[in-house]
Amino acid sequence: QVRLVESGGGLIQPGKSLNLACTTSGNIENYYSVDWYRQAPGERRELVARTNNDGFTYYADSVRGRSVISRYNRQDLITLTVNDLKPADTAVYYCGLEPTRRSGVEIWGQGTQVIVSS
Repeated sequence: QVRLVESGGGLIQPGKSLNLACTTSGNIENYYSVDWYRQAPGERRELVARTNNDGFTYYADSVRGRSVISRYNRQDLITLTVNDLKPADTAVYYCGLEPTRRSGVEIWGQGTQVIVSS
């Protein structure tokens, strides 16, 4: 089974950019969708962005217009950039893989902590 490892978190000032990477231990080309979720303290895990093999990309309202999700099948890499960070972006960020159109996320990374604070 493919394993996922997120990196790029840390303490970041408001207004700066977040660049997260999710490296995988295997081929992700056949996974239908690659996703980024986040979970703030005391909150449910929420979808931030996803891109699938149909060419569809989704962004949550909270990050739309200032985020980019990218999928690099040959490099087995998934990235997420969030610009103009806000304190509300503070959360643990997780990448995930959906094997099929209706499966939901079945493979999760361990998460990377992001704290947006001056």
